[in-house]
Amino acid sequence: MAATEERVQTLRGAIVFAFGLALACYLAWLLRAELLLLFVSALFAIVLRPLVEFIAGFNIRGWRPFRKSAIVVLIFAVIAGLGLFVYLALPPVLRDLRAFAQEMPSRLPEIQAKLQKVPFADQIDAAGLVTQAQGALTQSASFVLLSIKNWANTLFTLAMGLILTVYFTLEGDVAYRWGLSFFPPLSRMRLDAALRRAQIRMGRWLLGQCSLMLIFGVLSVIVYLLLGVRYAYALGVLNGLLNLIPVLGGAVSIALALLAAAVDSWGRVLGVAVFYLVYLQIENSILTPRIMRHSVGLPGLAILVALLIGSALAGIVGALVSVPTAALVAVLVDEYLVSKDS
Repeated sequence: MAATEERVQTLRGAIVFAFGLALACYLAWLLRAELLLLFVSALFAIVLRPLVEFIAGFNIRGWRPFRKSAIVVLIFAVIAGLGLFVYLALPPVLRDLRAFAQEMPSRLPEIQAKLQKVPFADQIDAAGLVTQAQGALTQSASFVLLSIKNWANTLFTLAMGLILTVYFTLEGDVAYRWGLSFFPPLSRMRLDAALRRAQIRMGRWLLGQCSLMLIFGVLSVIVYLLLGVRYAYALGVLNGLLNLIPVLGGAVSIALALLAAAVDSWGRVLGVAVFYLVYLQIENSILTPRIMRHSVGLPGLAILVALLIGSALAGIVGALVSVPTAALVAVLVDEYLVSKDS
């Protein structure tokens, strides 16, 4: 009789556990966007922690001015750097655009004369093209007005991510100890050691990513100067910064560089296109696997697979955090699943 009651209680416990697990999975699916934001913010806080500690370690004759405000100093430095870049890079671009707009009416007959020499150009309906262009501009304006809500949501998400990252950086230790308190003492010590190893790997990812950004930025400046592309320094800095964003960052960099080169000559456009094609091949096949392998201790194939899975699951954000996430998973798998020789 006692055995039967014990089996019934075990069955009830299993049913309750299965129901609770299903409910938790359902809630996680409903809150997947919010959970992704929390995960990305916590991950960035972990990755940026060594940099924050470096700033907090500044010692001026025994005085550490940034001990309690290192994260504020870091954010202010990033904002100040971006503001300085915009202040130095935008005026030449705006000046050239203003000059181009003033010269356009006088150069229009020359452009039309050149178009007349193109085969079959006389069959092009110029008036129809103007009408289509006006219609496209009207539709674009309507699309911009309709997408203001989406942009507002995106800005709100970015602001919340920044705020959560700051809070995780400032109060991450408290949340970390609270999370570990759910585990027994022996399991807690083992998990703590594994997570600290993962933190070191994820911190090295930032160093590796900065190395890739620096290489791309410096090479871009050198190639643009050799080709005579205008705004070479501004474009190089922008290329390095945008290299942090997988796929989309490279696409924006290519578009801006090609647009700047097209103002002067098609030969420079061809040179910029060849440079990007060659560099992308080198970065994807050589630089990224090797630099990230030495930084996070993962093979090149694992890094490429992590990038593919991250971009498939969460787009640009998933690709951005895929490598540090892969480093975390690799440490946990090595600690709990891999059988080690005694």
